[in-house]
Amino acid sequence: MSTTFLPPASVDEVVERLAAQQYVCDRRLATALYLALKMHRPLFLEGEPGVGKTELAKALSALLGARLLRLQCYEGLDIAQTAYEWNVARQMVEIRLAEAAHEVDHDRLVKDLYARDMLIERPLLAALTQAEPPVLLIDELDRADEPFDAFLLEVLAENQITIPELGTVRASAPPVVLITSNRTREIHDALKRRCLYHWVDFPDVEREMQIVRLKAPGASAQLARQVVEFVQRMRTLDLFKAPGVAETIDWTNALVALNAISLDPANVHDTLGVLLKYQDDIVRMQGGDTVKILDELRARALLAPASPGTA
Repeated sequence: MSTTFLPPASVDEVVERLAAQQYVCDRRLATALYLALKMHRPLFLEGEPGVGKTELAKALSALLGARLLRLQCYEGLDIAQTAYEWNVARQMVEIRLAEAAHEVDHDRLVKDLYARDMLIERPLLAALTQAEPPVLLIDELDRADEPFDAFLLEVLAENQITIPELGTVRASAPPVVLITSNRTREIHDALKRRCLYHWVDFPDVEREMQIVRLKAPGASAQLARQVVEFVQRMRTLDLFKAPGVAETIDWTNALVALNAISLDPANVHDTLGVLLKYQDDIVRMQGGDTVKILDELRARALLAPASPGTA
């Protein structure tokens, strides 16, 4: 590894250094990350959208002082978009120059056309050719087609990519690899076996409070507590898409922007579109669940007694 690459020396140091990057990490996740760094293994993170999987890669990149290479997955990904492609425009120029000079040595021309400097590197290949080991984030792998899982095996198992026209490109130092999935499909077992695995769950109340205080510093302790307790209770409902931590932060900041000092039926009703992204969920909350949750918080003395006519 590069001498400038400074992995944490312990699990506690992982927690501390992530906290310095404003990422609040529980000990189980910190342990998985520490082991991935220590054992030079990819870390496969599954969990609901919005629980902080992608943000972890960003924080880890800053923590290590390493470049972040992000491959955002989607349906139809191919090698040209993920690993490499040949610079066809430059190859055509080389062919025309050779023809114009009337010096077309076929074998030499083919060698020149498929030289290393003719490659356009995409994230997977770039991760193997950096002088300093980067953080490679393969984000939302479940959005890619299943055959892409098989293509990744060589990269993850051998830290190399085979290019038919050129040969095998190997990493001098393996990148730090984080793979995320929202579990919209199952990832192939052969790929998961090459990784360490961690399920990233929604945080508990206290950890989510820490996150909100960091990411929404304009909110009072009272408002932050009410928001977190409200969102935690919402996640127990049968919603189409439960709000993630990112939505908790956005909602808190939205309420601060509206000068709200406490939750009430009116400001919750008016800002549900910040918290929820599906109309059916919004309608359900407007149909009585909002008042029910507010009443529960009030019964726990987290809200002031309701004024007449506000319930």
